[in-house]
Amino acid sequence: MEDIINSLSTYGYIILFFYSLGGGMVAIIAAGILSYAGKMDLTTSIAVAFVANALGDSLLFYISRYNKEQMMPYLKKHRRKLALSHIMMKKYGDKIIFFQKFVYGIKTLIPIGIGMTKYSAIKFNILNIISALIWAIGLGYLSFTAGETLTKASSYFSTYPWLGPLIVLTLLGGLWYYLNAATQKKNS
Repeated sequence: MEDIINSLSTYGYIILFFYSLGGGMVAIIAAGILSYAGKMDLTTSIAVAFVANALGDSLLFYISRYNKEQMMPYLKKHRRKLALSHIMMKKYGDKIIFFQKFVYGIKTLIPIGIGMTKYSAIKFNILNIISALIWAIGLGYLSFTAGETLTKASSYFSTYPWLGPLIVLTLLGGLWYYLNAATQKKNS
């Protein structure tokens, strides 16, 4: 375990950057905990996660904006989820750009869906940068301040190693069930 922590503190910022390009919620929480433990710097971690997260969503937006035809074969299996992202955009408006940062499962589809519409690129980028900043600061400081509690929980999970995967599988199962239920055809 000590080797893993030393490796993370050595390569942590690189891992944090690449992981945050596609989401990064787990990575920024881990960086906050490692910052609490003194293995990483919290300010640098927040900055790296912020830049990568904003860049990742902007790249998804522009890829889908200017390469719609090339994206369609990859999105064929996710048409219903993409339609759900369009419905969420219509229902919640600009707020969905902020909320998608915190919701696993729609994180990549929202920027792709918005990129396929005529939504203003400047407006998207401004909202995306503000949202990424709030996301990075919020999760970074929250995990840093909860570092002691999370460290104790980690030691508890090392005593009962079966409990962690059970919780993760339950959360992923619930998310899968929700996304399937939300994207099913409704019989009228």
